[in-house]
Amino acid sequence: MSAAGVYARRIAVLAASAALTVTGLLATAPAAQAAPPTPVSAATARTYLAALTVKAEGSSTGYSRDLFPHWITQSGTCNTREVVLKRDGVNVVTDSSCASVSGSWYSAYDGATWTVASDLDIDHVVPLAEAWRSGANSWTTSRRQGFANDLTRPQLIAVTDNVNQAKGDQDPAEWLPSVTSYRCTYARMWVQVKYYYDLSVDSAEKSALQSILNGC
Repeated sequence: MSAAGVYARRIAVLAASAALTVTGLLATAPAAQAAPPTPVSAATARTYLAALTVKAEGSSTGYSRDLFPHWITQSGTCNTREVVLKRDGVNVVTDSSCASVSGSWYSAYDGATWTVASDLDIDHVVPLAEAWRSGANSWTTSRRQGFANDLTRPQLIAVTDNVNQAKGDQDPAEWLPSVTSYRCTYARMWVQVKYYYDLSVDSAEKSALQSILNGC
C-alpha cells in the first residue's frame, strides 16, 4: 500500500474511533435536569443552619401574597411559572404563549407523575407567608419579588397541586414531603434559601432541620 493509502486508512480508523467515543459519551450523558437547581450539600447546609438567627416567628399581620409580585415575565412571553414547568418536566411542549400543552412531570414531594400542567402548582419551598414572618416583612417590594420568582436558588419546584396546598405556609417542623427519601434534599433547599435571604428560623424549625440533615 502506498504511503498515501496508509495515511488515508489511518485517518479513517481515527475518525471511526472518535465516532465511537462520541457515541459512548452520548450514551452515558445525564438526562435533562428536570429539577430545581441542586441545593448545597448536607454538610454546607448544616453550617448554614448554624449561622441562622433563631427567634420566634413574627406576626402575619399585614401579609398579602400581592406584596410578593409573581409570576413575573422572565423572557419573551414566558413567566416564572411557565419557565419552571418547562425546567421541571420531561418532553415539555409549549405553545406560542409559552403555555405547556404536553409533557410529563414527576412531583418529588409525593412521587406522583402528571401529564397535564394544570395538575401542578409551583411551590415556593420557603413559603411567602413563612418568609414574611421570618424577616421579609421588612424587605422592599423589589426584594420580595426577587424571592418569589427566584430561579437561581432551589426555591421553586413543580409539584402536585393539592400537595402544595396541603403544605400551605408550614415549615419543616410542621410539614415534610411524604416521599421520605426526598426530605434530605428538601431540608438542604430550605436552609440554602433561608441562608441566602438572611431569614430567621424558630427553634422547632431548626431542630427539625438539624435532625433531617444529620441523617443525610
